[in-house]
Amino acid sequence: MINKMGKGQTLYKEAKRLIPGGTQLLSKRPEQLLPELWPAYYDRAKGCEIWDLDGNRYIDMSYMGIGANTLGYADEDVDKAVIECIQKGNMTTLNCPEEVELAKKLIELHPWAEMVRYARGGGDGMSVAVRIARAATGKDVILFSGYHGWHDWYLSANLADDKALDGQLLPGLNPLGVARGMKGTSYPFYYDNKGQFLELVHKYGDKLGGVVLEAVRNLEPEPDFFEVIEYETQRLGIPLIVDEVSSGFRLNTGGAHLVIGLHPDIAVFAKGMSNGYAMSAIIGKKKYMDAAQDTFISSTYWTERIGPVAALATINKMLRCKVQDHMIECGKTIQHGWKNLAIKHNLDIHVGSLYPLSHFDFKDNSLVYKTLFTQEMLKRGFLATNSYYACYAHKDEHIVVYLKACDEVFAFLASIKDAPERYLEGPVCQSGFKRLS
Repeated sequence: MINKMGKGQTLYKEAKRLIPGGTQLLSKRPEQLLPELWPAYYDRAKGCEIWDLDGNRYIDMSYMGIGANTLGYADEDVDKAVIECIQKGNMTTLNCPEEVELAKKLIELHPWAEMVRYARGGGDGMSVAVRIARAATGKDVILFSGYHGWHDWYLSANLADDKALDGQLLPGLNPLGVARGMKGTSYPFYYDNKGQFLELVHKYGDKLGGVVLEAVRNLEPEPDFFEVIEYETQRLGIPLIVDEVSSGFRLNTGGAHLVIGLHPDIAVFAKGMSNGYAMSAIIGKKKYMDAAQDTFISSTYWTERIGPVAALATINKMLRCKVQDHMIECGKTIQHGWKNLAIKHNLDIHVGSLYPLSHFDFKDNSLVYKTLFTQEMLKRGFLATNSYYACYAHKDEHIVVYLKACDEVFAFLASIKDAPERYLEGPVCQSGFKRLS
């Protein structure tokens, strides 16, 4: 049994009375993982280990800071650079020189790009990129595929059809509060569906201000999918914006588009580029990026020093230690382990996604089994769900004990197929966006 009266759940109940939605990030809601049982809050973290408010130690084999901590928690090299930055002063009337150094580094890693702007979160970065695209083209309509954050330009797709975004990763997103006048300014298309994309281009071609695309999804696209999108954006003279918020700095030190043969005009990075410190970057070709001077894009804390310093320290360590090679090998071992254990215990699962962002789904009764998996892994000392985000701090010993625990839990799940709900110690986890009571 898991202690329902832990300090984390007690504090979370209080938080739900004080903070709408309980927390600032949907992915960190306990309801998304293990309702009423998830530890919810941490006291300290190091490497890939987390201690909760009750002093319990867990190995994090789940999201590693929702994909932000590519090196691991409290990485000594990055933290050393940040501490030195703090001692020198994080925010002043003058600008920090590191933002110029970081711009040079990002352009060195992406020779097609010529200019860089910064924000501090992935959603903010995507919103900046879309603003730049509209400013550069003088046109309003954006076509997009995938999930791109919480901002109005994206949620406005649900003004015409409240299920428009359901197939873009996160169902149930309510556009309440988005101005009705934004209806008809953004339209989704499915990844690898060039027919749907071309229909939208035919319908809105003269109104299009840009196309937004995630670099990678869980499926491999047809060979000509990228070619069609690149051809149409070039023909129309509009930017192709590639969202690298999740995929960036996973397959290589830089954008996944460099690996998969996609050629953007603008690319957006966040999450893993700065190892848990707030930072995002919008890089692109001068003919589009220069339009940022013609529209107002400005925020005080986009000029603070910690973000660029952390990003530079993180990127330099990635280059020095070949971090992506390590993360790919970790993910490959985990995915093979899941598949072999599912066969061993006769469980029907689907395993996929990039190795550093591995994922599996139970094909039947998926949310119940996902909740049970998380519940039973927590008892064994792991923060675990049906996703595994690799980091440099994950070592062989962590993977070995994790897969041993998976073996035990898969065996348990296989033994209770007739009535798995009976073994839940709390509610079933949620999927998508829902209002909390």
